[in-house]
Amino acid sequence: MQALTAGVALVGLAGYLIYLGMQIRDAYDKDIVGCKTSGDCEGATQLFLSDYELQVFLASVLLISVPALIGLFWGAPLITRELEGGTHRLVWNQSVSRTRWLVVKLSFIALASVIVVGVFSLLLTWAASPYDLVQGERFGAMGFMSRNITPLAYAVFAFVLAVTMGLLIRRTLPAMVVALAVVAAFQVITSFGIRPHLQEPSTATVALEADTEFKAIRDENSKMQIKGYNISGAWMLDSTHTMLEADNKPFTVAQYEKECFNGDMDKVKACLATKNLHLDVAYQPANRYWRFQWIEFAGYLALSGLLVAFCIARIRRPLF
Repeated sequence: MQALTAGVALVGLAGYLIYLGMQIRDAYDKDIVGCKTSGDCEGATQLFLSDYELQVFLASVLLISVPALIGLFWGAPLITRELEGGTHRLVWNQSVSRTRWLVVKLSFIALASVIVVGVFSLLLTWAASPYDLVQGERFGAMGFMSRNITPLAYAVFAFVLAVTMGLLIRRTLPAMVVALAVVAAFQVITSFGIRPHLQEPSTATVALEADTEFKAIRDENSKMQIKGYNISGAWMLDSTHTMLEADNKPFTVAQYEKECFNGDMDKVKACLATKNLHLDVAYQPANRYWRFQWIEFAGYLALSGLLVAFCIARIRRPLF
């Protein structure tokens, strides 16, 4: 029944993602590629992103949630339902050893999890690829966790973790709650605490020119900063950067108001370009994307392997 439910849900999601992918591709060909003839590429880009931002976001959230749901409904009850029903006394005293019973169960359901999440990830990666190309934020938390190969490792980890929680807690509902909390915590910690430091960030000194693109200017503690500066395809580790003079002293609010303050952003940029200002930026280059995908994939599989080893050792104890 669980496999049938997952199959029906996957078919429905697959149909929607194929439809969404075709829509995005049509809009990309019409608005983004076609804007070269109209000349208004900036407006076309913003319209394209706003039209599909919600759909891609919701699909990404759903895919990120799938591993946790697999853990809850497939992993947590795997052992606890035997313990709660007392059937473990019969099941684990047959010719099939406890170890073999557990390994077969884990292998079969983990493979099913990988297939379900893998198909969904493949379709979402295909459907959202034009959107991701225009947006240019492949390292973003939502996009990174829901594209390509990392969701497969999340699925295995969430499933095995839920089985482990069930083995330790021995009650289905509490095991589901704890497993959900731990999986969510791992995803947050990995995205914001570990992934930025998987490799030493690259640094660069960027001259502030009249054509330097950024979203806004702001002041912070009497220092002028720009917000939204990006290197194409890279993962910017800071959203704001302080304007620095040639001697690396911060360009102050007082200097800005006296010398460059103006309601016209183009004139402000032209004025700032004459002050010999620069930015010190830290970022992860675009060419590290797949390296990070494989590192995270391998890391979650390694954690899953450790949990499997623990479960095998635990289930063989006389306590059961």
